[in-house]
Amino acid sequence: MSTRYEYRPKGVCSTKMIFDLEGDIIENLTVENGCNGNLKGISVLLKGRNINEVIDQLDGITCRVRPTSCPDQIAQALKAYRAERA
Repeated sequence: MSTRYEYRPKGVCSTKMIFDLEGDIIENLTVENGCNGNLKGISVLLKGRNINEVIDQLDGITCRVRPTSCPDQIAQALKAYRAERA
């Protein structure tokens, strides 16, 4: 059974991330606002990936002078999702 998880990113241009997950596997990611083309590309690359691998790869990525980025916020969202399920 698929689970929908919504996250409000902090400190970035995107305003909402909507994940469709099957257990620990990302089935789909939709991001509202932000860098449209880049986020669509990231969404395609994450499809079918395990959330733990994605967290390991995206956690800590920054954007210009910001201490975070949309990829980092994806990692933060997945950490929050994982913590809620624990």
